[in-house]
Amino acid sequence: MVVLHQKKDLIAKFRRSPTDVGSPEVQVAILTARIEVINQHLQSAKKDKMAQRGLLQLVGKRRRLLDYLADKDTQRYQTLIKQLKLRK
Repeated sequence: MVVLHQKKDLIAKFRRSPTDVGSPEVQVAILTARIEVINQHLQSAKKDKMAQRGLLQLVGKRRRLLDYLADKDTQRYQTLIKQLKLRK
């Protein structure tokens, strides 16, 4: 799991205002960190089906948030995927 101080760092980096903790950018950043942790776990535990299912759920949730952001504000979407290095 993403450790609390890592989560606070992500929130501080991606927030849009000083009190922002739930914008799509913050949510996508936190989901991306969680996805990376689960991917590392699955490298050593290939048969962990629950982790695989959880990973697919997180990827789907991130995809939906990114789609929402792309529809609402393309510039914010482009900036976010560059910062997180999600696309090539």
